[in-house]
Amino acid sequence: MPISAVLGFIGASEQASATESAANTSANAQLEAARLAAAEARFRPVGITTRFGKSNFQFGIPNVSAPVASDFATPEEFAAAQSAYQGRLLSEGRLIGAGYELTPELRAYQNRILGLTERGLGQAEAGEARLRPNIGAAESLFNLGSQYLLQTPEQTAQKYMESQYNLLAPSRERSLAGLRNDQFQKGRLGLSVGATGERPSGGLGLSATNPEMEAYYNALAQQDLQIAQQAEQAGQQRTAFGTGLFSTGNQLLDQYYGGQVNALSPFTSYLGSGQAIEGLGQESLRLGSELGGKASTAGANAGQFLFTGGANAATTRQGGQGFSPLAGLFQGASRNPRLQSGFENAYNNYTMNRNIEGAVPSSANPFYSGASPSEMESMMGEYY
Repeated sequence: MPISAVLGFIGASEQASATESAANTSANAQLEAARLAAAEARFRPVGITTRFGKSNFQFGIPNVSAPVASDFATPEEFAAAQSAYQGRLLSEGRLIGAGYELTPELRAYQNRILGLTERGLGQAEAGEARLRPNIGAAESLFNLGSQYLLQTPEQTAQKYMESQYNLLAPSRERSLAGLRNDQFQKGRLGLSVGATGERPSGGLGLSATNPEMEAYYNALAQQDLQIAQQAEQAGQQRTAFGTGLFSTGNQLLDQYYGGQVNALSPFTSYLGSGQAIEGLGQESLRLGSELGGKASTAGANAGQFLFTGGANAATTRQGGQGFSPLAGLFQGASRNPRLQSGFENAYNNYTMNRNIEGAVPSSANPFYSGASPSEMESMMGEYY
């Protein structure tokens, strides 16, 4: 194998090793910068205490339990373990829970209001039971209204007139019979006057009759006209009455549903008051979370600067550490023709000398230079 190839291989190996070492160093430095940046951006809520309550945030270390006194032989060991655990919480802790506590006064108020809430719910249930018959009454009115609206106003008027005629028929017959008997007794039964001719429209004129009979039939005609007017009003009234039944049924249903809302009002009012008290206690949790969010945002900004600077520094260091002087020496030697020729000549002389050593006297060896090994090394060194 040519000596240049050997020197080039050694130089390339040294350079690859240096490059890998520099890349690992840079990667570790960037990971550390990212870890520090993430730690700066971590959510850190702030404990808040107000007049109405206080926030309560719990932190823990993933897969690590907090020290328990029963696990240690002495209080000193337990205190030392607690101190170490608290120290790790500062750097490795994660938020694992959040809550709040009301002040004793507010908690007492809330308990009393919740007692009233239970009573208000009972009142709502009782109110619904009292109003439940409205549903059955409304259904009955709807059914009755449907029956009234089955007939049209004209059908109702016709039925009304028939009933009135049936009611008046006996009295009319008796009046007519009495009138005829009176005329017969007075000898005027056949008398008829007042006939008229055809009307301009072609209709028949008035028939001849006596004054008593004319007055009788005129009275009947007037009475029939009144009955017709009353029949029309009766049809309208029946339709209006059926519609009114539906309206009354709807009012009963409105009273049922509206009454339930009114009956439930005390319960919802008490419940809302209890929720308002709870909101006063939650305010401390909200404030602590908001402050933690703002601190996290500021930490994230600072962490970004930290990460960017660390990554740039790691890249800069990688460029300097990735160069190996020894690799450069070997690679430079592999490209120097004079040095390669000197190495090859020395190697060939040495090999040939070893091959014929002992076979002929040294003076007869044409490749024997008469130089000792130390002299050979000194001569080779002149080429560096």
